[in-house]
Amino acid sequence: MAGESIRPGGQEPTDQETTSGFVVPEGLALPPSDDHPTSEFAVPRGLTVPLRPEPHNEFTPAQGIPALEWTRTAPWQDRMRSLVRLPLAERPAPEKAVRGEEETAHPVPRVLDLTLRIGELLLAGGEGAEDVEAAMFGVTHAYGLDRCEATVTFTLISVTHQPSLVDAPVSLSRTVRRRGTDYTRLAAVFQLVDDISSGTVTLEEAYGRLATIRRNRHPFTKWQLTVASGLLAGAASTLVGGGWQVFLLAALGAMLGDRLAWIAASRGLPEFYHFVAAAMPPAALGVTWAALHTTGREEVQAAAVITGGLFALIPGRALVAGVQDGLTGYYLTASARLLEVVYLSVGIVCGVLGVLYIGETSGVRLDPDVVERAVRPGIQLGAALLLSLTFCVLLQQARNTVIPATLNGGIAWLVYGAMHDTAGLSPFAATAVGAGMVGLFGQLESRYRFTSSLPYVTAAIGPLLPGSAVYLGLLGFAQGNVNTGLENLLSAVTLALAIAVGVNLGSETARLFIKTPGLTTPIGRRGAKRTRGF
Repeated sequence: MAGESIRPGGQEPTDQETTSGFVVPEGLALPPSDDHPTSEFAVPRGLTVPLRPEPHNEFTPAQGIPALEWTRTAPWQDRMRSLVRLPLAERPAPEKAVRGEEETAHPVPRVLDLTLRIGELLLAGGEGAEDVEAAMFGVTHAYGLDRCEATVTFTLISVTHQPSLVDAPVSLSRTVRRRGTDYTRLAAVFQLVDDISSGTVTLEEAYGRLATIRRNRHPFTKWQLTVASGLLAGAASTLVGGGWQVFLLAALGAMLGDRLAWIAASRGLPEFYHFVAAAMPPAALGVTWAALHTTGREEVQAAAVITGGLFALIPGRALVAGVQDGLTGYYLTASARLLEVVYLSVGIVCGVLGVLYIGETSGVRLDPDVVERAVRPGIQLGAALLLSLTFCVLLQQARNTVIPATLNGGIAWLVYGAMHDTAGLSPFAATAVGAGMVGLFGQLESRYRFTSSLPYVTAAIGPLLPGSAVYLGLLGFAQGNVNTGLENLLSAVTLALAIAVGVNLGSETARLFIKTPGLTTPIGRRGAKRTRGF
């Protein structure tokens, strides 16, 4: 019968003892089987295969990629920048989350909202896209959220958290509509991120401190900024050969332009028209000076008045940030920042060129050949220091950062003067090296204080800005010499790019040769490798 079997001894099976036809007969013993069977390609027991050293090529090694590990003694900027430059699959798990007294997990939307608000303040303050992402990673990792992705563009920032492969991701985004220059607020946000990363601030305390940072007023008033813009223009005019009368005229023109820009801002006009209004008074005073004085020396003074007024308007901060974003791989943000620089520069061009054209049609002839920077080392060094100091005021910097930034600007001018005036090197090389020293010392100072490098860099590049080249380019257009105008404007763009690349190279040099405490990985900060165009 199907399903039945014959037992040894000829006994009939019962229903209670029904067995399969494949049962092993009694008395027959099978050899013991291995609990963990292996394939026929397994290494025999007792034989060890030595591991080959990891090849130094672009392929993933057989032993895997070394894990990135650190301790909390490492600065959060270096730890989070390492995360930004690593693929998502290679990022380490976050440190122990910051918990409150109740020892419960933080709500994900609240953490992501705090992250976006911090990123918004940093991006609106002029911070680079990579540093904004690093700060956002610092907040999410401190509160125990791994598998997060932050995206920073010129006007939109977003963050996404995916709890697991089967759970739905949570995404939030914010739009940055207004930008303001307040490096004191920027430093306060960096300090908040540092405290969050160290595990000393709970989520609710972070929200309270962030609200306090938003409510704080700027350290300098509008009238103090107006006076600072005048002193900056006067110092810049001294750098290009002006005397004390030119100092006063340039200061007066810059202050009038600043007040016109404030009026335009109070009427709700776009920022483009602010620059148009601010560029017109210095140009008008320079043309008026040239109309009253006809000698060659006085034409030099007129050019110095206009050039000094341009120094306070050239968007050096946005230019440096745009080139830095491009060099670090954020091409969309870099393109938007550089386009902003172009629009603001066009506003300056419209304001100055309109006044110069009126002067030319009225019979006031400005000779571009007489514009030559006089070499006065002591006076120019003092002017460079004053220019950097007033830039610090315009950037609303904290008072403890003013002296280091001012000295950094003086060092930049000494390097430029030694290379260009004494050694006779090209202005491009002198500008690049001077800007590189600014970036190097600014990065060292920021690492010492665990804050952003912008307060120590932006004001220090002020003496290197190409104000004379911009003026000569605009004068060439006003006189109908298009080729001369394009040549000088191209020279100004080249010098501006030299400043931006030099600052970035100096900053990367500081990060490259300074050992980060607490990092225990041999791979360091890895970047994308693409050297063949594909």
